[in-house]
Amino acid sequence: MFKAINKNANRKARHARVRKKISGTTERPRLAIFKSNANIYAQIIDDVVGVTLVSASTLDKEIKGSLENASNKDAAKKVGEVIGKRAVDKGITEVVFDRSGYQYHGKVKELADACREAGLKF
Repeated sequence: MFKAINKNANRKARHARVRKKISGTTERPRLAIFKSNANIYAQIIDDVVGVTLVSASTLDKEIKGSLENASNKDAAKKVGEVIGKRAVDKGITEVVFDRSGYQYHGKVKELADACREAGLKF
């Protein structure tokens, strides 16, 4: 009998494997990404304290109004620009990039490149 591959479960396993090794500190917080079918989310987290320092998503008012589609590369680039700008305004310049088990291409790559252009280093 054919058994369907559960891609999300595989992604979560990859994410858990990576999260054993990386965590965000006060000096270098973690930039975590999540993609749903409809939206893209990013947040910068201090894992020592357990606090989200900065967040951005395609649901934010300043991003949502300027997008035609909230789940494509253009949306990911806009979210990257916004979270990078917000982080630099808060004094965060270095982060640990957590791609959450997603492959580093497409939307994830666009978001990361936009963060780097905004001034984040990782």
